[in-house]
Amino acid sequence: MKDLKFIHKFPVILLLLMVFCFSIGSESIGKSSDYASARKRMVLYQILHRKITDQNVLNAMGSVFRHDFVQEAYKKKAYEDRPLPIGYGQTISQPYIVALMTQLLNIDKESRVLEIGTGSGYQAAVLARIAKEVYTIEIIKPLHDRSNKILNRTGYQNIRTLNADGYFGWKAQAPFDAIIVTCASDFIPPPLIDQLKKGGLMCIPVGPPFKIQHLILVKKGKTGDITTQVIASVRFVPLTREGE
Repeated sequence: MKDLKFIHKFPVILLLLMVFCFSIGSESIGKSSDYASARKRMVLYQILHRKITDQNVLNAMGSVFRHDFVQEAYKKKAYEDRPLPIGYGQTISQPYIVALMTQLLNIDKESRVLEIGTGSGYQAAVLARIAKEVYTIEIIKPLHDRSNKILNRTGYQNIRTLNADGYFGWKAQAPFDAIIVTCASDFIPPPLIDQLKKGGLMCIPVGPPFKIQHLILVKKGKTGDITTQVIASVRFVPLTREGE
């Protein structure tokens, strides 16, 4: 596993060259130059500086408009180094954590990815910039409806959404090359392990709600054996279940 500690002596010129090679795209709402500059700074100082080196991930983080996925009151803070509230007790994750979890999945243009916890839709959009297909599940109906509307409006054609209990995954579309869980569980849900393809990877925060959790990388071997690796300490909202 690559070293995930922050780096402090990365040559500045090289960093700038890498950042400005991204395809930023055209902005869809007001103050486009402000958003573009903020997004470049986000990639440079929050992501690349923390040793996220997968070019596909860097390109995705530099091209997805995070401000499209936050509420109006927080748009000016969309590219700050922190999570932001999206309503219903949920958050849009810190940009670095989105990039880190995406890099850990090691996906490419042939990958089929399952996401548990659509939330704002931002993580799904980042995944969709890299993967062939993204399947994302959100249990909170208003959040599902809002994120589905945003993803459709912003033109993501390779994302399918579902309003359901993510604990059970999406059996009809399994198996998946990678699974990402963006909410914390006390344990790794067995249905998700079953739906992970042999040779696949899962990234999931495991631990008690509203406390420090462990970001776990799950690897399913070619014979179906399971190994886990602790990547970092994190804090996610808990996995919501039906009836809660």
